[in-house]
Amino acid sequence: QVQLVESGGGLVQPGGSLRLSCAASGRIFSINAMGWHRQAPGKERELVATIASGGRTTYADSVRGRFTISRDNAKNTVYLQMNSLQPEDTAVYYCNLQYRNINTMLLNAWGQGTLVTVSS
Repeated sequence: QVQLVESGGGLVQPGGSLRLSCAASGRIFSINAMGWHRQAPGKERELVATIASGGRTTYADSVRGRFTISRDNAKNTVYLQMNSLQPEDTAVYYCNLQYRNINTMLLNAWGQGTLVTVSS
């Protein structure tokens, strides 16, 4: 089994910043990529940012230039630094892990989600 533990969500005023963390543990042979998705009330889950094992990053257009994804390979932890937050960033943020188990199967795991609320 694989566990993803997220932290860092909360309430912040518009223009403020938050940093999300997600630590992966369990039967992980290797990691392909880690990332963050979000789901706002009444909307579908959407990709926010990903970081591949080699360090290549991708961002949704709506967050590029404001959010930064990074990773600590030694700790199997991914971070999302969110700056200049706006009310439309309000959502539950989910950590995602793409990994291979000892049988080299490519698998996907999700965190439980952490709520980010941007409001004055």
